[in-house]
Amino acid sequence: MRVDQRMKLAPRMIQSMEILQMSQAALEERIDQELASNPTLELQEPGADSDVLEADRKQQERDSREGERELVVGDDRDRAADFERLTNISEQYGESWDANTYGTARNRVSGSSGERDQKRDAMANTAARTDSLYDQLIVQWHLVETDQKIQKIGEYLIGFIDADGYLRTDRDTLLSQAPVDLGAEDLDRTLQRLQQNLEPPGLAARDLRECFLLQIDARVWQHPDEQLEDERLLVCDYLKDIEANHLPRIAKATGWGLDRVTEAIHNLRKFQPHPGRSLADHSPHRIRPDAIIEYEEDSDRYIVQLTHGRLPTLHISPTYLNMAADKSVEKKTRDFVGNNLRSARWLIDAISQRSGTLLRVIGVVIEAQRQFLEQGAQALRPLPMTLVADQLGIHVATVSRAVSEKYVQTPRGIFPLRSFFSGGTETESGDSMSWTAVQATLEQIIEHEEKSHPLSDDALVEKLKEHGIEIARRTVAKYRKKLNIPAARQRRQY
Repeated sequence: MRVDQRMKLAPRMIQSMEILQMSQAALEERIDQELASNPTLELQEPGADSDVLEADRKQQERDSREGERELVVGDDRDRAADFERLTNISEQYGESWDANTYGTARNRVSGSSGERDQKRDAMANTAARTDSLYDQLIVQWHLVETDQKIQKIGEYLIGFIDADGYLRTDRDTLLSQAPVDLGAEDLDRTLQRLQQNLEPPGLAARDLRECFLLQIDARVWQHPDEQLEDERLLVCDYLKDIEANHLPRIAKATGWGLDRVTEAIHNLRKFQPHPGRSLADHSPHRIRPDAIIEYEEDSDRYIVQLTHGRLPTLHISPTYLNMAADKSVEKKTRDFVGNNLRSARWLIDAISQRSGTLLRVIGVVIEAQRQFLEQGAQALRPLPMTLVADQLGIHVATVSRAVSEKYVQTPRGIFPLRSFFSGGTETESGDSMSWTAVQATLEQIIEHEEKSHPLSDDALVEKLKEHGIEIARRTVAKYRKKLNIPAARQRRQY
């Protein structure tokens, strides 16, 4: 006899937490994997027999007690593995599934109905991924006519060009690590050939100054009428002053008028400080909202509707249901079918619970953030997850999983669901304002400031006080940097 403590979790609960935290894309992959490995799970085609679905529902209710077996940590390996899944929830569904398994699933599903696989068609019509920067530069370099030694040295140097298009590795390192007999003269000659022949101009530059000078030379060669001597002088002697926006200092040192300095800097802005990025693949990440929030004029309220995207409708195969109930079937086979039936039902139930929880959480968000939907980011209110959890009667961890990697489409655009949850401060009028709203107010103040006399951080503190927001100067500086807004001296326009 002994007294001890043990944690008990149902595998169904573990799966529900996994499904709840998944993004829509990850859930689609999970369903494809289950379709490939579980023969009892099928896609529900439009117009499916309602009697079959009703029989499936009743059978599921009869087996629900059996499906709720407990998981006791430490009893055996299988259950310990289940608990390990719980520990690694955030890592599991981030991994890609086996391509062969995926293909088998889609072939079996689409082949059974004789219809085209829409997902496969979409993949076939997707543009191919752009080659890497290294591959593109190698192709360009192989088109340059040069001797074999210079060709090999050029391939070696291209390997050191970073994503911005710069060759920032120091000279001694390049000479010491070269796989061929590389002298300083050969290095300089090859680097010059690279800079002259690689497109766009500016590639293989060793710093920003050299990058701009290469682009100026290329521009003058293409358009001899544009000498760009002012721009060349600024790049050679006054690049640091340009970065610090010290235009009067440049005008005094050069003897030019401020208009001439400003015009030359305007021309420099046409050049690319990161030429390598124009060749890299920067395809935008496509966001598919998990829910759409719309305003309903008749009832003067906002309603939410889940977008299931390409999520298929699943149901249990009636053939395997009959097989599991047929006593004439071999017991080993019935046990195998029964285990797969339970797994399929748990998945269907977990997806249903995910939808229900997500709807409830978004419903509370709409109620709390109605002013944001009507007025914008400056009206965003503080909304801690604990408050939502208490209101819905669920654990705060459930709310956190529900909003993870989810997006909502609102009348004001698409936003991460998590962005509606934040702390905040209280204004002088007693209203609550989230930190996101404070940043939006700060951004608006800077946007409408006088450009020739921008506001310092101390002045921004005073301006925020006029809006009823009292925060410290260091907080203003932190928010300004977070919004990628430079200091007042760099924002000044002459």
